Amino acid sequence: MTKNGIILSFIAVLLAAVYVYYFTDLFRKEGIQIIPTIRPGRPSAIPRGPDQENVSPVSFALDGKYKLTSVKVCIAAELATNKYATPLWHLISDSNSIPSKAIIYGGPIKGMKPETPKARPEPLLPDIEYTLLLEAGKARSQTNFHTTKAVVFPGQR
Repeated sequence: MTKNGIILSFIAVLLAAVYVYYFTDLFRKEGIQIIPTIRPGRPSAIPRGPDQENVSPVSFALDGKYKLTSVKVCIAAELATNKYATPLWHLISDSNSIPSKAIIYGGPIKGMKPETPKARPEPLLPDIEYTLLLEAGKARSQTNFHTTKAVVFPGQR
């Protein structure tokens, strides 16, 4: 092979490698798209203290069905300053979780259990930013969300 043939072959391989790296998903980490939604109309079912305000429940829609291995909610400001922030709600998969497309804060997820036995989710407070951290095998994702004060009508708790 001539010198020009070697140089052109090298350039072709280099361009192919650049194309594969930038225009395909071969080297990208898997992610989960999370869409938080506040559900007004009734207060959250999580027990709260007598001096705490009612908040609207929060649900999270996922972009597909995932076998979740870890679900964790922390206060965003605490997580920003402390990598090991105390979670308000932390579930782990005990064996094989059922694929989920949506979850509700504090609600049960089939195949998952609290990391600390018999732990209950902490009630959320209005107008505080929280972070949801999800893991499903190698796929990891997080999103920030906040809650709003729930409007309680007469006859509701």
